[in-house]
Amino acid sequence: MKLYITKIILGTLFLLNTFISAQTLSKNQFQVKGNCEMCKDRIETAAKNAGAKSANYSIDSQTLTIETVDDKSADIILKKVAEAGHDNEKFKASDETYEKLPGCCHYERDSKTVSTIENHDQHQKNENEFYVKGNCGSCKARIEKAAKESGADFAEWNAEKQTVTLKFDPVKTSANKILKKIADVGHDNEKFKAPDSVYKNLPGCCLYDREIGFGEKNTKVHYEEETKKEDHSKHNHDSEEDHSANENSGEKSIEQVNIIGSKAATSISKKDAGLIFNIDKKELLKAACCNLSESFETNATVDVSFSNAVTGTKQLKMLGLDQKYTSLTKELLPEIRGLASAYGLNFIPGRWIESIQLTKGGSTVTNGYESITGQINTELIKHAEKSETSLNLFADFNGRAEANITHVEPINDHWTQTFLLHGNGTFGDTDMNDDTFLDRPKGTQINAAYLLNFNDLEHSGFGSHFGINFVKDERTSGQIGFDKNLSQKEQSLYGVGIDISRFQVWNKTGYVFKGKPYQSLGWMNQYVYHQQDSFFGLRNYAGKQHTYYSNLIFESILGNTNHKYKAGASFMYDGYEEDYLTNNFKRNEIVPGAFAEYTLTGLKYTLVTGARVDFHNLAGTQFTPRLNFKYDFTPQTILRLSAGRGFRTANVFAESQQYFASNRSIQVLQNGGNIYGLKPEVAWNYGASLQQEFKLFGRKSTIVADFFRTDFQDQVLVDLDRSPQQLTFYNLDGKSFANSFQTQWDFTPFKNFEVRLAYKYYDVQADYLDGRREVPFMAKNRGFVNLAYSTNKNNKGGFWSFDTTLNLVGKQRLPNTSTNPAEFQLPTYSESYAVLNAQISRNFNQKIRAYLGGENLTSYYQKNAIVDFKNPFGNYFDGGMVYAPIMKANLYVGLDVTF
Repeated sequence: MKLYITKIILGTLFLLNTFISAQTLSKNQFQVKGNCEMCKDRIETAAKNAGAKSANYSIDSQTLTIETVDDKSADIILKKVAEAGHDNEKFKASDETYEKLPGCCHYERDSKTVSTIENHDQHQKNENEFYVKGNCGSCKARIEKAAKESGADFAEWNAEKQTVTLKFDPVKTSANKILKKIADVGHDNEKFKAPDSVYKNLPGCCLYDREIGFGEKNTKVHYEEETKKEDHSKHNHDSEEDHSANENSGEKSIEQVNIIGSKAATSISKKDAGLIFNIDKKELLKAACCNLSESFETNATVDVSFSNAVTGTKQLKMLGLDQKYTSLTKELLPEIRGLASAYGLNFIPGRWIESIQLTKGGSTVTNGYESITGQINTELIKHAEKSETSLNLFADFNGRAEANITHVEPINDHWTQTFLLHGNGTFGDTDMNDDTFLDRPKGTQINAAYLLNFNDLEHSGFGSHFGINFVKDERTSGQIGFDKNLSQKEQSLYGVGIDISRFQVWNKTGYVFKGKPYQSLGWMNQYVYHQQDSFFGLRNYAGKQHTYYSNLIFESILGNTNHKYKAGASFMYDGYEEDYLTNNFKRNEIVPGAFAEYTLTGLKYTLVTGARVDFHNLAGTQFTPRLNFKYDFTPQTILRLSAGRGFRTANVFAESQQYFASNRSIQVLQNGGNIYGLKPEVAWNYGASLQQEFKLFGRKSTIVADFFRTDFQDQVLVDLDRSPQQLTFYNLDGKSFANSFQTQWDFTPFKNFEVRLAYKYYDVQADYLDGRREVPFMAKNRGFVNLAYSTNKNNKGGFWSFDTTLNLVGKQRLPNTSTNPAEFQLPTYSESYAVLNAQISRNFNQKIRAYLGGENLTSYYQKNAIVDFKNPFGNYFDGGMVYAPIMKANLYVGLDVTF
């Protein structure tokens, strides 16, 4: 009997085991937020307790892989994971549960639109619906095309839900295969993440926020009610060409969306180890921004000096030091340096700029050795999914006018070309302080560029960018009535003439290795020819510069993507020929170099360390190490540290032209060096910053405080104090340093209203020949306020924008003029003053925008901008002592039209 019962039990168990084994286990991967090993343990335990046969959580990829008996149980498991405190793509943990997690487990969450556990049922995915990130109509076309190329019979991407609905024959393809293809073309989804290199090469409008969780509403797009109500059945979606046709004819596709902004106007990169500000073209529209020198009026980090009274030049300052210590690049290629130092900012029109990346402190060694206080890189307009032409017209009330035409056109799936044309002219005689001198030069500029882009990273792995640019700029300044067609010796009026021709051609080519999106090879080349012919009264200055630059970079990983490295070699050739008065200066600088950089990424930290060695034929062998470190105490609290060395060769004539319109004689006290008899400039820069995000008025608020110190190991000092009749250059013998402290607070008190407040403190001193002094023309204290408000968009995309910026500038030490007669002496320190700029703009729709603005609305101006202006050929004449605006309030108007 017992044997019989045992057989029955064993048989029953066998049948039960066979039945259980016959059930197919379903393996799925879901996005789940977490930080550390404690999170991993909690998530996996919750999943298994909820019925998962197996559960494995990856902290790096923020994914939970589970095996379940059927797909329906996945929802139960994810709900339990959320109840344990971890947001995921289907459910959001309650605030109370999240707050009870240990501090190390407080991952970054976005509560703007995600459904909580209680109300999640408002939207549930069906079995053929998958989360895919995107922004716009171009994303939709790309996603659906990729799906169909992978075998989907039907694919429809919904921008509002951020999902794609698929229909396919499981015999021919699979959901995983389709979603992998969608990721390969640049779109993160619930199964696969797009390669970083592919994502970064998407057009600007398609750069979705990668940190938003799956299932959360994408706030970068706006969904119109009439679009939702539209009869979708009348549209054909069988090809990408159909979408393009619909867009061009003005028809609405299934989920047409209007871009509100692909990213914030100015943002700090939270992922980069360095302190990097990304400035979008939306930020540039807040001011006149006619050229690069005017692109930082709403930015607190960069100080813009006011136009020189005679030459009209503006210079940037960062971390308390002159522009020459900041690496200024275009398309990551050396741009404003050498003979272009004085006027180069005027040669990049504001309407040509797509974005600006501003790095404080030492930048990466892959971009060269000249960066000491930071790097400012400008990217030109070159991305578009469809042909687009923009026209900008600008004029101010004092005789300045300009026009910009930009045209971006996709040639085919891989090729895009860009035409950029700029022209400006200053025709009015502006003399607001009645000193008989023009407050700004008159003249014209013609500037043209052509860009050609090839992108086939998705298939062949190749991408290339070609550019060519020509500039012709002619300026005349000095006393009103001066005739440039006559020589200075033939007339009594004092004049200044500056004629510049500039030509450059460049190429950047890259290759991403197949199957290895983390491994790439890039090669950049550029040639620049720059010529300047100028005179300042009776003194002449002319120069020519030939520059060839080449940079080869290989990037890969060591084991996994937590260990990345770059290595490469560079070459720089500068040929200079300068004439000043009767003196001729010639030199060739030849600089081959090599570099390597390693990036270590941990759970809460990123370390980037690198070094380069350059073999300068005149400055000797130079070793340049740099280090950046970022530590995330929490996702909202970020500490950054940096240290690095940089060196450069000083171009003493080109970089000091603002002092040429004076009676000062130039002296160079040689010190055995090979460049004007001077040694190269070498400095170390150290920095620390703390970034804190928090909620204020229910909205994101950010405070950043940073401190940087620059110590010069050697420096070419520009001494204006030895005598009001001398301009002296010599190498540092002692100490020279710059301390910079800045705190900035960005917040949004209410919808569409943005506030930016900043305070800066500088302590910049140097040991001159007669002792340590503060460096002149550098205010110790500066304040900054920027307010921006825009109305909601109407159904045509129209809205109003209002922007105002207040700069408070403390007193500055002025050069010593005590040996001049009393009437030609300057005070030891300048006055403090405030400058107010404001602009109102009206977007009538997505195609037409008009704006009205004012600069220096406080009308504060420097009354003694030119010393002894009545006798410009006398001993005391000096037009270089500028510390404040020299023009009163100036109004301007503009129009932007897109075709």
